[in-house]
Amino acid sequence: VQFVESGGGLVQAGGSLRLSCVTSGFTFDDYAIGWFRQAPGREREGVSCISGGDGTTHYADSVKGRFTISKDNAKNTVYLQMNSLKPEDTAVYYCAAAHTPTRNIVVMTPGGYDYWGQGTQVTVSS
Repeated sequence: VQFVESGGGLVQAGGSLRLSCVTSGFTFDDYAIGWFRQAPGREREGVSCISGGDGTTHYADSVKGRFTISKDNAKNTVYLQMNSLKPEDTAVYYCAAAHTPTRNIVVMTPGGYDYWGQGTQVTVSS
């Protein structure tokens, strides 16, 4: 199983970034794919998730209306478009995959995930 995350970087408040997570080694559509983030001294938190199957999505309240998760099944890739970034969005962002008993299920707790990427740093300056 492999994850290749990209798209992180340094951006000013109000700016945008698009994270990508290219996956391989598992049946993409049988898994929910989530984005998590972890800031120094804080617990890892769920940001967004997209299910297998019909691509049901879910967002943390803190990013709702600013972030958009999407996927390309042909490329086994999930994206996280992040707009109107705030300094409090600064963290290492991870993508992860959770096998679900049926498709169309989202998972927002880290403990529910089977595979994790290496993370990409997002820094938002004020």
